Amino acid sequence: MKISGFTIIKNAVISDYPIVEAIRSVLPVVDEMVVLVGDCNDGTRELIASIGDPKIKIFDSVWDQSLRQGGKVLAAETDKAFQLIAPDADWAFYIQGDEVAHEDYYRQIREACMAYKDDKSIDGLVFNYVHFYGTYRYIGDSRKWYNKEIRIIKNDKSITAYRDAQGFRRNGKKIKCKLIDAYIYHYGWVKSPAQMKKKMKESAKYWLDNDTDLNNFLQSEDIFNFDEFDSIEVFKGKHPAVMQQRVASQSWTIELDTSRKRFSFKKWFLYKFEKLTGIRLFSFRNYTT
Repeated sequence: MKISGFTIIKNAVISDYPIVEAIRSVLPVVDEMVVLVGDCNDGTRELIASIGDPKIKIFDSVWDQSLRQGGKVLAAETDKAFQLIAPDADWAFYIQGDEVAHEDYYRQIREACMAYKDDKSIDGLVFNYVHFYGTYRYIGDSRKWYNKEIRIIKNDKSITAYRDAQGFRRNGKKIKCKLIDAYIYHYGWVKSPAQMKKKMKESAKYWLDNDTDLNNFLQSEDIFNFDEFDSIEVFKGKHPAVMQQRVASQSWTIELDTSRKRFSFKKWFLYKFEKLTGIRLFSFRNYTT
């Protein structure tokens, strides 16, 4: 069995993406790691090269500035990276620049890949998600945070990234997947208030296709308000080993009120039901099972 990893990244230094940790978190699982680096001059390519692992294969790309609506360029670049993996790979493990696979689940990941490798009815594997918010202490626990998503797909080039590359589909239709007992930790919302807004302004260039909206956002204040959340809770687990140094070096402090909830009656009921049963009613799935 052969598993190829792949990811895309641009302006990792400017936006302080944990891309090194993301890549290192999947290296023990994959046989190669394709990294497609977008056109930038902030030292991102050098940062990837500094990891120094022979599994890593770095390629260069130029992002299409016309694909700004809804992050379409992210899907386009993800598809490019997918095309670069080894032709004889059975599986492709996709990791985004702010995501980390936890080492506690390496065995389950490998076992699931082996179990469904020759099952032609299964196109991908779905991971559970934990979304950190503000600091490494808080996680989002409301329905606004997707709790499951595809991160491993068969090496079938009819499968392509969907919308902003959150998930994958085939000819626009959902693919059949298996949920596995493994977690991805998402750190995209863990930054200082100033760094968070800096990252958002950089990302907006690939999301907002209306120049007026883009310019207005770029002119907005330079501090992000982390107090605007509907529900969070304190994280009681263990961060992945590759994240320990970054967690320990956190240089900012944010205190958030986990008791405060901002829900409509309907969302409050669904939130409480999920907390009591572990079941998320009426949730959107980017795949079929």
